[in-house]
Amino acid sequence: MQTDIFSLPGKFWRGNLHTHSTRSDGVLDPAEVCRRYKAEGYDFIALTDHFIGLYDYPITDTTGFRDANFTTILGAELHSGAMENGELWHILAVGLPADFAYADVPDFYATSDQESGPALAARARAAGAFVAVAHPEWSGLTTADARSIEAAHAIEVYNHGCATGCDRPHGFYTMDQLLTEGRKLMLCATDDAHFSEPDHFGGWVMVKAEENTPEALLAALKAGHHYSSTGPDLWGIEWHDDAVIIDSSAVRSVVVQGQGSAAVAVHGQSMTRTRVKLDRFKDSKWLRITVTDAAGQRAWSNPYWR
Repeated sequence: MQTDIFSLPGKFWRGNLHTHSTRSDGVLDPAEVCRRYKAEGYDFIALTDHFIGLYDYPITDTTGFRDANFTTILGAELHSGAMENGELWHILAVGLPADFAYADVPDFYATSDQESGPALAARARAAGAFVAVAHPEWSGLTTADARSIEAAHAIEVYNHGCATGCDRPHGFYTMDQLLTEGRKLMLCATDDAHFSEPDHFGGWVMVKAEENTPEALLAALKAGHHYSSTGPDLWGIEWHDDAVIIDSSAVRSVVVQGQGSAAVAVHGQSMTRTRVKLDRFKDSKWLRITVTDAAGQRAWSNPYWR
């Protein structure tokens, strides 16, 4: 049986794992980015500026913006090597050491002699980072591309900046294909905020940990003690042999998804405790949950392995 994160000690902390500042192509300086997220009620962020030579390979130091109610995790959006479409890899790495060695990537163009994306992701994970494949739909990522990042902890399944900027926010197809192949992956929703458009405060993770510290949050992320949201809250998930019961803020639909075409939805008004039968999923090794509220905002559980 997997860990029931809702019964773990501690509380849920709201955070954004993908953010940019003037250290790369963001509009606001790091202090103002942190101030705005704190003012919006976030408990933590990771500032993940583009780790390329054009910006002097920044791992932005945000330690000075931490206080008793708000913390930060060091990180970066890593780039090196070409995907199948010839474009540069985008790999989210949260929890990097400040001295993480850079690949030779002068700008946003891939070259044949660069370190590969999979090798770079493996180095980041070995250095202690929580690694996610960034915005698969925006990148034009193929399943073969995604399959090659064996070091990934997670897939970025919702990217708010990609929603507002090009209507390509998702990574669910990529994630579900890899789950069906047996990859034990988690998911995350992010902003990818640059503050050059309404790309902020739209997607986040809720991380269960005993303390709002970088170390506790990072350990919880790696352990899968989190869910993702654009609005609704998840309060509990009870897995049984024949059904799952979901406690949440008021929602209008609850969907359980499995491999292939397997899915079951329950619809209603202001549902806060919803039972979904699992008869449809006898051949599915994994299941995940999506809830949608009256405003069309969603929350997603990490996959459950049967």
